[in-house]
Amino acid sequence: MGSATIPGRREPPYGPRVNIAVPLIAALLATTVQAVPASAREGCGPLRVPGAAHQELTHLDDLSTAGGRTDPADWAGLTPAGLPAPTPVAGTQVDGYFPDSSTGNTNNGWAHDSQFVIRLPRRWNGGLVVTGSPGVREQYANDRAISDFALARGYAFAATDKGNTGVTFHRDGERPGDAIAEWNHRVTQLTRAARTVVAQRYCRPPSRTLATGISNGGYLVRWQLENHPELYDGGVDWEGALWSARGPNLLTFLPPALAGYATGDRAAVVAAGFPAESEFLWPFHHQHYWDLTQRIYREELDPGWDGATEAGTPFCAPGTPLCDADYDYASRPAAQRAVARIALTGRIGRPLLTLHGTLDALLPITKSSDAYADLVRAAGRGHLFRYYRVEGGTHVDSLYDAFPDRLRPLTPCHRTAFAALEGWLAGARPPASATVPRPAVVSATECALA
Repeated sequence: MGSATIPGRREPPYGPRVNIAVPLIAALLATTVQAVPASAREGCGPLRVPGAAHQELTHLDDLSTAGGRTDPADWAGLTPAGLPAPTPVAGTQVDGYFPDSSTGNTNNGWAHDSQFVIRLPRRWNGGLVVTGSPGVREQYANDRAISDFALARGYAFAATDKGNTGVTFHRDGERPGDAIAEWNHRVTQLTRAARTVVAQRYCRPPSRTLATGISNGGYLVRWQLENHPELYDGGVDWEGALWSARGPNLLTFLPPALAGYATGDRAAVVAAGFPAESEFLWPFHHQHYWDLTQRIYREELDPGWDGATEAGTPFCAPGTPLCDADYDYASRPAAQRAVARIALTGRIGRPLLTLHGTLDALLPITKSSDAYADLVRAAGRGHLFRYYRVEGGTHVDSLYDAFPDRLRPLTPCHRTAFAALEGWLAGARPPASATVPRPAVVSATECALA
């Protein structure tokens, strides 16, 4: 998809890019990693990413974030400080981009969106992990949280920037919803291409393809398993965003939260969906996330309602003409039609494990994953679904470092859930859906789902 300026859209007065966001059950669920035969190391021909406009191959002694080709700024803040150092993994990395006319992503010196990274470990377990970036980050955003872990388990890994990046992502496309629709297209495109590259590298296609992601990346997992289950064997959704035409979605709960916070109406913020126990997180989220997130997604889905403030003022008071705190999604049929284009249905076609923190102060659990779990069950797909509500988890794990006495990191819970998915696909049923209590002693490396 190309990039176009939509009539009526203004340059938003946003500052620099703000990124939205164990020992495992090893004996039972560990993935066996075997050395690739010499013939496979040589490959079955040149590595060429189908459909790519440009690609670069790098052979590395370490593909991990400790020594590989990555961008630490892209994954900053998504994992706890106490996460163990990654295991060095030798292999080949392919960086490149697909044809696209938008230019927000400047990684690798390329002013080009639809960038991707594919990592091919020397010692391969036969599987492939595919992910899309959280928030409006770029293709390296999942490197510390997911790529390091997947590579250490022997998986090939592929990630995409989703086709548009940064707080002006909404300028990509010709009509409301186009930019988010492109996210889904780019993950599908990369999955197909990465499966081919894996076959080129190891002389056979992947025996297992798994989708996983954080926040917007979790939304992408859900959408892929609903719309392209033929490409995947299963997925793990980490606090995925919910887009529902009827609601809830972030355009229904962020405006009343903004209004309530600005007027000191704590009850209004709680009524919007944010748990009272998360109040200590509200100042940070109000300053960095709530207003910005509401504006950029409203610009994407309802550009005809322009609530931007003048002269770069970051917030506006309720009652100010065209203030996003006054936005009323229920009265905006055009926005509802745009959301319907990208909406989730719950009709997953492959096993899915969802985890979400009960103290998420950006995508509140009752308005996000609780509601998605209801969709899955209503669609008759509950047998393919497990849902873990993690007490004390919030949206970005770096906040655990600031509040270790109140929060717990979700990174180790994701790793346990991933191992549980591996076991499920091998015939071992995962723990039943449940609320996972916060332990008396919280660890950055351990998380039990049962």
